[in-house]
Amino acid sequence: MGAASPPIEAVVLGSGTSHGVPMIGCRCAVCTSPDPRDRRTRPSLWVRAGETRLLIDTAPELRLQCLACGIDAVDAVLFTHHHADHVSGLDDLRRFNWLMRRIVPCYGTSRTLEALRRMFAYAFEPAADSPHSRPQIELRPIDTRAFEVEGVRVVPVPLLHGPMPVLGFRIGRFAYCTDCSAIADTSLELLTGLDVLILDALRRTPHPTHFNLEQAVAMAQRIGAGRTYFTHIAHELAHEATIRELPPGMALAYDGQRIEVAG
Repeated sequence: MGAASPPIEAVVLGSGTSHGVPMIGCRCAVCTSPDPRDRRTRPSLWVRAGETRLLIDTAPELRLQCLACGIDAVDAVLFTHHHADHVSGLDDLRRFNWLMRRIVPCYGTSRTLEALRRMFAYAFEPAADSPHSRPQIELRPIDTRAFEVEGVRVVPVPLLHGPMPVLGFRIGRFAYCTDCSAIADTSLELLTGLDVLILDALRRTPHPTHFNLEQAVAMAQRIGAGRTYFTHIAHELAHEATIRELPPGMALAYDGQRIEVAG
């Protein structure tokens, strides 16, 4: 991982769990909190590495996230997995077809891409009479080998989301590992020497497919990134109260947060 890498800007588009925060019908202290950092849309991330703009996952609120954060360019999309909270905003890529004036390549495992074909079948069917009613995307399968997007080296990081294999991604000295409950030793080797890590931390109580806060802190300490931000956060964790109890160098991420990583 010692090769030179471009400076990175990461924008947390969404830091919430699959229900979002506030949740429908909930009147708890976090769901009714006046702190804007307690308002969490579904998880997605935008990364600029040098001149290349990458989107990780297409959350249901993608349009609103891009408007809120001033995102107007996406060169490619990286998919961690195919759960609805990570892919169901895919149709909003139509706007980036217009802005970029080209097809948007989408990278994911074969399993993820097959699921996208099922979930968004209209995007892959002939549409001669309505060519602009669907996103123009090109599915590009990846595995665990590093690959390049517009000259930027991307390293897939295999993770376990309960029993389900999913991917995190490393770019330079930055890594994004959402939706995970276990990280194998072979994957931990891919996460050495990080400046910034964004890691799953769902809530305080245990969960079968996500790290809880205690587990996430322990894993972050094991990885040893310079800074760690926790994401995919449910309504058990109030932003201000939680960050006060975290170890130095760790914090909860929040929607709209911008994180700089030196090259």
